[in-house]
Amino acid sequence: MSSEHMQIGEVGARTELALRTIRHYEATGLVAPSACSQGGFRLYTREDVARLKAIRRMQPLDFTLEQMRDLLAVTDRLDSDEEMTAYERQSLLRRVREYEEHAVWQVEKLRAQLAEAEEFAQTLRKRLSRDRDRERDRGRDRTRDRAPTA
Repeated sequence: MSSEHMQIGEVGARTELALRTIRHYEATGLVAPSACSQGGFRLYTREDVARLKAIRRMQPLDFTLEQMRDLLAVTDRLDSDEEMTAYERQSLLRRVREYEEHAVWQVEKLRAQLAEAEEFAQTLRKRLSRDRDRERDRGRDRTRDRAPTA
């Protein structure tokens, strides 16, 4: 096996995706192994890993499988050496722009959710701190009550 090819286990480790997820993306046509070993193992390249990482980055942005498939097809076409008219190129770039706008909107939505989650975590920290302070004060009161008076 060439050093440029990786089996699915290594790809999973590099992309932080479960092997089942990688197989699902393969079954849905989002990614395809670049080769197969003599033993029938799927083999992937660095480009395949980069594609899987891109897919993984789309997940929290609520891209559907169809949107992922379309965006990947558009970027593949733009990255290819195939001839295309200026109109075709502009049409593809317009679609990328639409996906970029969707991603920006989703990022803003995630930031708002994160701010709310951080605020909630801070509320819990304050609650715990108040409880620790209350326990510490009770401990002082008990110590004072037991202290001999002169």
